Amino acid sequence: MSATHVSEKSPGVIDSGMEPIRAADIQMAQARISSVIAPTPLEYCPRLSEETGVEVYLKREDLQDVRSYKIRGALNSGSQLSREQRDAGIVAASAGNHAQGVAFVCKSLGVQGRIYVPVQTPKQKRDRILVHGGEYVTLVVTGNNFDEASAAAHEDAERTGATLIEPFDARDTIIGQGTVAAEILSQLTTLGKSPDHVMVPVGGGGLLAGVVSYMADMAPRTAIVGVEPAGAASMQAALKAGGPVTLENADPFVDGAAVKRVGDLNYQVVEKNLGRVHMMDVSEGAVCTEMLELYQNEGIITEPAGALSVAGLRDMKFAKGSVVVCIISGGNNDVLRYNEIVERSLVHRGLKHYFLVNFPQKPGQLRSFLEDILGPEDDITLFEYLKRNNRETGTALVGLQLGEASGLDSLLARMDASAIDCRRLEPGTPEYDFLT
Repeated sequence: MSATHVSEKSPGVIDSGMEPIRAADIQMAQARISSVIAPTPLEYCPRLSEETGVEVYLKREDLQDVRSYKIRGALNSGSQLSREQRDAGIVAASAGNHAQGVAFVCKSLGVQGRIYVPVQTPKQKRDRILVHGGEYVTLVVTGNNFDEASAAAHEDAERTGATLIEPFDARDTIIGQGTVAAEILSQLTTLGKSPDHVMVPVGGGGLLAGVVSYMADMAPRTAIVGVEPAGAASMQAALKAGGPVTLENADPFVDGAAVKRVGDLNYQVVEKNLGRVHMMDVSEGAVCTEMLELYQNEGIITEPAGALSVAGLRDMKFAKGSVVVCIISGGNNDVLRYNEIVERSLVHRGLKHYFLVNFPQKPGQLRSFLEDILGPEDDITLFEYLKRNNRETGTALVGLQLGEASGLDSLLARMDASAIDCRRLEPGTPEYDFLT
C-alpha cells in the first residue's frame, strides 16, 4: 500500500445487520434494468494478452449511454420506487458519473429529480447532466466540495420526502453495480471460459462490493483484484484500520475514484471476502500511460478511473494462460485534460525531466548545450530564459524529453562534464510539482 495519510479518527461503526447480497438479488436487478440498458461488450484484447501472457478481456462499461457503469446502481434503485415515491421525486449528489446516471434514470422513468453538485463542477459535466435528464432534472449548484453538496441533498430528502439515491454506499446501488459481474460470467460462459481474475477499479467500493457478492456465489474460485489510485487508497486504509477511515488527503487527479472514505456497507462486503479479494494501488502516472495506450492501440477513450484496472495488470503475477477481465468503468474524460495526461505519462516512464541551467552570458553557450549535452534523440520541450546584463550567468528553465528512459544517466554525466552548470529539479520539490 502506498503511503496515504489517514486522519486519527477511529474507524466508523459497521452496520453488520445488512442483509447479505446474494447472486439471486443481482440476477433480479439484471432483469429489472434490462429493458432500459443493454449488456455492454466483453472484448478480447490481443495486445494486452500478448504483453502479459494471459487472456485479457475488457468489460466495456465506457459504452453505456452515460459512458459509465454508474447507471446500473442508479437504475436499480430508481426502478423499485413506488408510485408515491416517484411522485415525491429523487435527489442525488455527485459531480461526476453518478449524477449523469441519476439524470438518465429520471428521464427514463419520468420522475422529477434534483441533483446537487459543488460549485467547482466543470460546465462540461453540468451540461452532460442536463442533457441526460432533460426537463426532468433540476441542477442545484451549491457547496465548495462534494461533502457540502451531499449534505444539502440529504437535507432536501429529509425536508421534502424525496428519495436519495446514494452513489455507492447503499444496498440497491451495490446490487445494481453487481450486474456487471453477472454479464461478465454469462459472456465468458458463452465463450466456454471462466474468469480466473477480475480487475475492478475502486473508489467508494460499490462496484467492488457488487462484483465480489456475485462471484462469491457463482464463481467462488475467481479472484477479485481491487485497484485504487495510489493517492486515494481508502479501501486499503480501511482494511488496515479495521473499518472505514477518512483520508486526510486524496489526490483528485483520478477523480472518479478519489474518495476519501469508502462506504461502510462496501467495506463490510470486502472484509468478509478477504480470502478472494486482493487490494492494490497504482500511480497516477501509470494510469495516464494506460489511458494513452488504450486510446492509441484500441481506440478506447477512458477517464482516469476507467483505466485503473488495466494499469493494475502490470504489477500482477498471473499463472500463464489465466483468463483475466479488466472492467473499463467509464469514459467521461474531458479532452482539455489530455496535455496533463501526456505529461504525467512521460514523467512516469522516465522520459520527461526538468533542469535549471546557468548559462555563461557569452555567445555560443546555447549551441554548446545543444551539441555537447543533449543526445541525438533528446528534445527540448520547455525553455524559459531571461538575460541579465549585470550578471555573469543567466538561468534558464529547461524541460527535456529523452528518446529513451535509459539515456538519463549518460545525459547527467555529460552535464557534469560540461562547463555549463545544470541542476536537475527532483520530483517532489515545489518547483517540480509546479511544472507537472
